[in-house]
Amino acid sequence: MNIALWIAAGLLSIVYVGSGGLKVIASKERIAATGAAAGWVEDFKPRSIKAIGVLEVLGGLGLVLPAALGIAPDLVPLSALGLAMIMVGAAVTRISRGEYKLALVDLTYLALIGFVVWGRFGPEAFVG
Repeated sequence: MNIALWIAAGLLSIVYVGSGGLKVIASKERIAATGAAAGWVEDFKPRSIKAIGVLEVLGGLGLVLPAALGIAPDLVPLSALGLAMIMVGAAVTRISRGEYKLALVDLTYLALIGFVVWGRFGPEAFVG
């Protein structure tokens, strides 16, 4: 189970550092131009988009770095909880915009994050 949790956390980390990094460095218009899945940016101010990006990058790094470096590994499930809150907000935004298929993608990420939260708070916690 520990290996599955590391794989899930690693994949989620790559996704969130990448997508969050894009939100931090790209303009609102450039993000919107990436496709229909980015239509949500029209509902947010540029500073809010940047803040979401920073939180995603920090959460993504928090999924692996604390445990990999052996420094405060109990931050891993807390980072996952933070990302879960972001994904709840993402799903609510998608549903309010009528983007139900994209909301399913967000809920899938939420389920994977929930697996990491459950595993790292429970049976495979880093603290002992």
